[in-house]
Amino acid sequence: MPPTTSTALPNSSIQAAAERLTAATARPCAPVRDLLGTTDIGAAYAVQQLLTDRRLAAGGTVTGRKIGLTSPAVQQQLGVDQPDFGVLFADMDVTALPEVPSGRLLQPKAEAEIAFVLGADLIDGDLDDTQIRAAVARAAAALEIVDSRIADWDITITDTVADNGSSGLYVLGENWLTLDEFEPRDVVMRLYSGDALVSEGTGAACLGDPLQALAWLARTAREYGQPLRAGQVILSGALGPMVPTPPGTTVRAELSTLGTVTATFSKGTHS
Repeated sequence: MPPTTSTALPNSSIQAAAERLTAATARPCAPVRDLLGTTDIGAAYAVQQLLTDRRLAAGGTVTGRKIGLTSPAVQQQLGVDQPDFGVLFADMDVTALPEVPSGRLLQPKAEAEIAFVLGADLIDGDLDDTQIRAAVARAAAALEIVDSRIADWDITITDTVADNGSSGLYVLGENWLTLDEFEPRDVVMRLYSGDALVSEGTGAACLGDPLQALAWLARTAREYGQPLRAGQVILSGALGPMVPTPPGTTVRAELSTLGTVTATFSKGTHS
């Protein structure tokens, strides 16, 4: 079932959580669960929406969504037990940059994922397996660079949801395939930091199938009144554990069939 879309918390708590996260530009902040609790996911999404609205008002452009906490390994790492989502903005796509700008990040980690581009809206209908599959135009390997404004990644589900699903930046691979050319659940992933293998997994680690993760997102986004649209990029969620990426790190994800995606993090630190 989708998470609840309502909250009994006063608007002052939503505003206070948003202000705390907004202020965490040079250094991470304390968790926001003292304001939101640890179970009111509706309140956490209300904070996320408030911050999204502010970003849009400042000229930001939504380009898609990221699904988070789909891998049991990542759920175990962070101590949560259900998926979430965040909003992708145009300036989060750093694929075309020679390096990932470490100065824009606080405490980043990398996850290897599958990126889907939708060829159809996911607004009406049952949003069943057939509809979800038909809506995917193409897919590629991707690196999601997750980042938390919460100090030391000390997060519960409400902390990460409020913080836009701990979204940071992302890098897309160059090899795009259709679903007639590969099965997302069968993808085998290996993630390297330098020459060291630091994470591995499969498509089946992502809620059993990355397309099931996409279906969860489509239903949940519609429940929240922000359905998925044609042309949007959807990051599937991690296929294995996330790994730290301090300045100077080079990570490379190899996804069978989909190929390789690489990111080098600049040596400049956050000022």
